[in-house]
Amino acid sequence: MANVTMVTGFLLMGFSDIWELQILHAILFLLIYLVALIGNLLIFTLISLDRKLHTPMYFFLKNLSFLDLCLISVTVPKSIANSLSHDCSISFLGCVSQLFLMMLFAASELFLLTAMSYDRYVAICLPLHYEVLMNSDICMKIAAASWLGGGFWGALYSVTTFTLPFCGSKEIHQFFCDVPSLLRISCSHSHLAVDVTMALGFGLGIFCSICITVSYSHIVSTVLKIPTTEGRSKAFSTCLPHLIILMVFITTGAIAYLKPPQESDSVIDLLLSMFYTVVPPTMNPIIYSLRNKDMKAALRKLIAWKYFSKGSIPKSFP
Repeated sequence: MANVTMVTGFLLMGFSDIWELQILHAILFLLIYLVALIGNLLIFTLISLDRKLHTPMYFFLKNLSFLDLCLISVTVPKSIANSLSHDCSISFLGCVSQLFLMMLFAASELFLLTAMSYDRYVAICLPLHYEVLMNSDICMKIAAASWLGGGFWGALYSVTTFTLPFCGSKEIHQFFCDVPSLLRISCSHSHLAVDVTMALGFGLGIFCSICITVSYSHIVSTVLKIPTTEGRSKAFSTCLPHLIILMVFITTGAIAYLKPPQESDSVIDLLLSMFYTVVPPTMNPIIYSLRNKDMKAALRKLIAWKYFSKGSIPKSFP
């Protein structure tokens, strides 16, 4: 029987061993986290309060903002605390929880982005059937299915990864617990269950990408037939942000998980992980709030309500 030591915790690699650079990393991550926190909370609040935004598109956007907030909160605060405390440790249970939650929110976001593309397809290409195909009951079921699907993939990745034996080095070459870095420190040279899970995840990502591509190809074809420039601009302004987030999210995640493992530390691994765990949650509120007239109008209403009611926030406004 192999002599495998029971692992009780891991060490998360920082961006640098130099104290000054660790402080710089902590400050940068703190600023990014605050931008994501404020932006996503603002979108969530505006959509909740403004009755004009109680539509399927904004319902999904509200869910996306909540998912983004959860996704970035799983990894960034822990990384900031490690940089400031000189303590890079994370417990075994903490690592399991971090991987599970990250996969849950990431997979749920992918499913939700797919649903959002379908919503835009129905709204632009089949406007007369929109209220029937995208009623509130259907939207709730789609959102629930996205969360449940994300939970399934989170559990599947966690179980297949942490049933592997770990020995030797406890250092995870990443600023959070992810599958490729954990496989590098596993004692087992054979991890078929993880490979199958990753293959299924990749296949699911391809399927969602195809669905989104088909939806947007129909949208573009329909938009080009719109005679007015204003109509085209409005349609593209709601679709382009989805594509931008999708490309960053899926492409960087796929590269990080499918590229061959390396024995040495790589700055590219850290940058790739930032692009699919940190950038989308931060950019999502910026893209939507700056390019969306409805969100700007809702923000002006909120500011006006807060000014005239001496700071009290209403339960809702028209």
